[in-house]
Amino acid sequence: MATIELKNICKSFMASSQKPAFLGSGVFLKTMFRSREMTDKISAIRPQRGDFVLEDLSLTIPDGKIMVILGPSGCGKSTLLRLIAGLMPLDSGQICYDGKDMGTIAPSERKIGMVFQNYALYPHFTAKANVLSFFLFKKKTPELDELAQEKFRKTSELLGVDIEYLMDKQPATLSGGEKQRVAIGRCITRDPALFLLDEPFSSLDQRLREKYRLQLKKLLRHFRITTVYVTHDQQEALCLADVLTIMNIGSIEQVGTPQEVYESPSSLFAAEFLNPDTDTPAVNIVNSEMFPGAGEGMLIGVRPEDITLDGSSTHVPTVSGVITEVRHLPIKRATILCVSAGVHDIYVHSPLHTGILENKAVTLYCNKYHVFDKKSGQRISSYPEG
Repeated sequence: MATIELKNICKSFMASSQKPAFLGSGVFLKTMFRSREMTDKISAIRPQRGDFVLEDLSLTIPDGKIMVILGPSGCGKSTLLRLIAGLMPLDSGQICYDGKDMGTIAPSERKIGMVFQNYALYPHFTAKANVLSFFLFKKKTPELDELAQEKFRKTSELLGVDIEYLMDKQPATLSGGEKQRVAIGRCITRDPALFLLDEPFSSLDQRLREKYRLQLKKLLRHFRITTVYVTHDQQEALCLADVLTIMNIGSIEQVGTPQEVYESPSSLFAAEFLNPDTDTPAVNIVNSEMFPGAGEGMLIGVRPEDITLDGSSTHVPTVSGVITEVRHLPIKRATILCVSAGVHDIYVHSPLHTGILENKAVTLYCNKYHVFDKKSGQRISSYPEG
């Protein structure tokens, strides 16, 4: 186990008018639309640098915790993972494991277990030999063999009772989900200080993803391995994360528990991006003029579940409008409303109420909301505070 610290790391790729194939579109757009003033400042400091993927990024990954890095495609998630692993060189900055700078430490000496999207199994080994491959390349001793068998037993147990029938099979005969489980088992038996996973379940169907992510969480909690998990799947992130990192284009937007990020978003991007319920937008954004006292030049963000159709407090801001859409979700025991309020459509997530009709005038009570600076997108305050 280890605490991982990223200190002001920077990574760029070739300076070119043509975007490299491995960069996401978001990185290209950031470079293309960067202001002339900003470009000149960066060029003066780093004249040989090109299209930036990560700029002055700092992050601490706690010992024994699962950190999930969540962000849109092209924001630099996978690049960040490869830098931590030592598979790419830094342009500047430091990556430290328990305070030790990894700048001169080879990837093979960092005690890393890494699971890729494409499994990367040894094709000529059986599944069991793949799981125990770390021990196969070491000098055999009775103590090492005993350790290998104990690791294999415990890992197999936590991966599920149906793992045993795979052990004598070759990788070519396994399904995608079976290969991924073998790849995860192989990393766990290495006794890694750090576990890195790059969207390992992205190629599996929904049912298998749900099953394997739960098994993975149980496995990681048992061994208390410091883990960095990269994904763009929000349900996966919320299921696995002890600590959630929201990543924007080349930068860290917010770090905290999933509850902290959702309830107290640091920015408009974080508020809009994290959306555990896709039945509605993550947050309704309206002009501050609709909320007296919120201040000029601000935007108000109200989550759909924080709005009710009735209220008794005179201190809660209200918005008047007309219901334009009603969706009943009996399975979730909820009703989704779209209310037209001037130039804004406001979505409301309320308890199941089949008596609500379209074209009805209503008053919306906003029980909780956030105030964001329109220019910077940063959260200024929240109501109620806390």
